[in-house]
Amino acid sequence: MKPDMFKEPVRILVGLGFPAEVRGVLDAYRHLCEWPVSLRDAAHAVALKACGAALRGEIEAETARGLFAAFAEKHDPIAPQGAAAAASGGLGAESTARLESRLRP
Repeated sequence: MKPDMFKEPVRILVGLGFPAEVRGVLDAYRHLCEWPVSLRDAAHAVALKACGAALRGEIEAETARGLFAAFAEKHDPIAPQGAAAAASGGLGAESTARLESRLRP
């Protein structure tokens, strides 16, 4: 396993509720860089700094994973796991409305 890969991916929702797996530090870093500037907060800053440090080899990938997962959980883009989630189409109406409201300028 590469040193920048997570032992277990972080499942998030992107776009209008499409599930994606963040498998490593570089994926997490890219996701954080693409996060809208108007929605960035302290959790974003901490996760971004941790991913940068992990890419430089200053901290373990799993430490960055934990901080990225905490950021993702706070901002509600965590995808449900398992076949039931895939069969249900992912987000419910309330979660979809919340996510869409965040995406509006």
